[in-house]
Amino acid sequence: MASSTRASSLLLHSHKTNHFIFSLNPKKPSLFHSFPSLSSPSFSLSLSSSPSPSTSSTITRVSTVPLEYVPPAPDSNNFQQEISRLKTLRLKLSTSKTLKQKLKVLNSDSKVKHFLNTKGFERVLGSLGLGLNELFLVKCLVAAGQDHVFDMGFGEREEDGLRSSVKTALYALVEMIEKWDVNNGGSGGKEGFAKSQKGSVLVDEESGDLKKLLKILGEIEEFYDCIGGIIGYQIMVLELLAQSSVEMQTTNHSQHVHESMDCHFLEIHPPTGCDLSQSTEYASQAALWGIEGLPDLGEIYPLGGSADRLGLVDPDTGECLPAAMLPYCGRTLLEGLIRDLQAREFLYFKLYGKQCITPVAIMTSSAKNNQEHITSLCERLGWFGRGRSSFQLFEQPLVPTVSADDGRWLVRKPFVPVCKPGGHGVIWKLAYDKGIFQWFYDHGRKGATVRQVSNVVAATDVTLLALAGIGLHHGKKLGFASCKRNSGATEGINVLIEKKNLDGKWAYGLSCIEYTEFDKFGISSGPRSPDSLQAEFPANTNILYVDLPSAKLVGSTRSERSLPGIVLNTKKSVVYMDYFGNRHSVPGGRLECTMQNIADNFLNTYSSRCYKDVEDKLDTFIVYNERRRVTSSAKKKRKHADMSLHQTPDGSLLDIMRNAYDLLLQCDIDLPEVEGNDKYVDSRPPFLIFLHPALGPLWEVTRQKFHGGSISKGSELQIEVAEFLWRNVQLEGSMIIAAENIMGSTRNDENGEPILKHGHRCGRCKLHNVKVLNDGIDWSSGDNVYWKHDVRRFEALKVILHGNSEFEVNDVTIQGNHVFEVPDGHRLKITSGDPDLSC
Repeated sequence: MASSTRASSLLLHSHKTNHFIFSLNPKKPSLFHSFPSLSSPSFSLSLSSSPSPSTSSTITRVSTVPLEYVPPAPDSNNFQQEISRLKTLRLKLSTSKTLKQKLKVLNSDSKVKHFLNTKGFERVLGSLGLGLNELFLVKCLVAAGQDHVFDMGFGEREEDGLRSSVKTALYALVEMIEKWDVNNGGSGGKEGFAKSQKGSVLVDEESGDLKKLLKILGEIEEFYDCIGGIIGYQIMVLELLAQSSVEMQTTNHSQHVHESMDCHFLEIHPPTGCDLSQSTEYASQAALWGIEGLPDLGEIYPLGGSADRLGLVDPDTGECLPAAMLPYCGRTLLEGLIRDLQAREFLYFKLYGKQCITPVAIMTSSAKNNQEHITSLCERLGWFGRGRSSFQLFEQPLVPTVSADDGRWLVRKPFVPVCKPGGHGVIWKLAYDKGIFQWFYDHGRKGATVRQVSNVVAATDVTLLALAGIGLHHGKKLGFASCKRNSGATEGINVLIEKKNLDGKWAYGLSCIEYTEFDKFGISSGPRSPDSLQAEFPANTNILYVDLPSAKLVGSTRSERSLPGIVLNTKKSVVYMDYFGNRHSVPGGRLECTMQNIADNFLNTYSSRCYKDVEDKLDTFIVYNERRRVTSSAKKKRKHADMSLHQTPDGSLLDIMRNAYDLLLQCDIDLPEVEGNDKYVDSRPPFLIFLHPALGPLWEVTRQKFHGGSISKGSELQIEVAEFLWRNVQLEGSMIIAAENIMGSTRNDENGEPILKHGHRCGRCKLHNVKVLNDGIDWSSGDNVYWKHDVRRFEALKVILHGNSEFEVNDVTIQGNHVFEVPDGHRLKITSGDPDLSC
């Protein structure tokens, strides 16, 4: 390691969830938490001062047993006691060979035993018609200390006092089932449960909720099998909460880091790498490697996040929508990803005369009906002319959110825990479990590029192609595309790790530290100063190149390694609505994995310490570019009074305009400069320019199509044509040129699916010595949403190219409002005439 490199040395060194319970006396509503009395400590919630709901809608309660004392919640210092109990249970379960043996182990657990001893509990479970596997899931949940998920929240008469509402629910269930048996000839069972009348304990809605709960529990048990399923999930939650508690009390960060990372010594350094904006010749060569290697590459999109900060809602139905459905620049964000990919494939076709269809794996989730919306969009657009077989959608499991105080699962209503996706880091294990790696191999792929849907500039110029090219050409396992980090941004940093393992060997590799983990490494997460550590480190952008066999090896390990970068971020509150319609904001979080931290599995080890030039030898690498050509995200909705455009659709649009300015300025086209974001907080952008990525996507290619002329302030230019030529064009107003067949036309394959055939019957346009003058966009309209490209216009020049048509203009001034539609198979040529245009 070069001595001049500055390093950060680290030497050896609920708001509670309320259960609302009503008194039958309307004058004295009671509000308290109810939870089962357990023989071993549980993490219970204390009384909140939140106001009670109206007492007008009381619920009939069935009472059959005497009162029972409920012990107070243990102090957080008892986390270790609970962890120890659960670890012992996990070990016993792991050594049990059959499901019946596992159930026997669970039945002997103190919490489960107490729950089973509740009058009628086992009979209720039997009446539900649950199989052995479902019983196993229920008992795992109870053993994990989360029996409050079953809390039915029945009203208590004031004279009865406090009792376990779980038991109340179960006793009521017993009576209901007994009555059903009498009235229906003893049929009972699951069917009777579902048909219970309104006012009974478990009506159709609750029965459906229970089924969904069992599905969620089953997915957690299956996916997190590498750490012990439901029990292992809760152990990890409690360990991270205990660790967070220790971190808040410790001043020796370095000792804590070493203990958590099992090493004697650890340093983090700013990584070096190729700056694509400076080493332009190497950048071009690397991008060429990327184009050549396109038949060896797949594409991976982690789209399973809930995107709560975006606040996207269907204007017609009011349904919450995932980020992939955000209408951005005239199309959804997912369509934008596919356009970028098809542009790279089109360039490959133009260079090598062969068509390449890249297989795309999309990780979805059930959050906000993510899977359904994405599937529906792909079907509606005919799978983008790529064929259904070139896509694989695989759904990540939802995981429960927990209270930061005690690790209890947050619950909206009985049987309905508050669940969210478990972070994009689950992608590697999930891809292995679902056969995605094998699917890529079947398509002949060796590596893949990974990008997130909210980053709208990742494919700009050479960034993505150079990243993939270097990874393929040099046989790397993982690569990062990075850039300068914005001050105070909620984004992690890329680092070069240097550590001495417990076996005495030295390990080196590039990795990422999430912003939520800065405190652990002694890095300030606030606004940076020139001397702060975070000022030295580049931004983690989650644009990755990954070697598929290496990623598969990690995903297939039946250990915690397959879930890289596990964190429990409790710095933000979990916001949800309970079944009374009350909004809760609870300090908490859920287990999340970070996909980029798969890098921690790719460290290279050496027998002695390396002092220089170590990065060239590593299996991991990093490339840099201008920030606006690497990352600009549309991931959060801009609030009305917000003075910052960072990570909003408004701010990312400005970066697209900046990139258009940079590109066209290199083409000797005069246009106004885009200033800083603060200039446009309350004003419009200086212009709107949208260029189809197939015009490049490399700027070196695009520059061959544009040269000379000007674009005045307040103008709009949209080019949806790949075969295009601009020579000395002056634009003052709006010009929109759109082809039906941008990169080719579709033909049905042997399966009847429409497949885009590159270069077949493309639309074409040539403009030479042309002046376009019109009133363009009505910039004063309050209805304009610029990042959606939804604007009102006074006038515009519109050219629509149908099928295999062409539009050519020479030495002409086109003034005013015009629409030229060119039929399939025709060329429209416009020249100067007397006194107007000659067509």
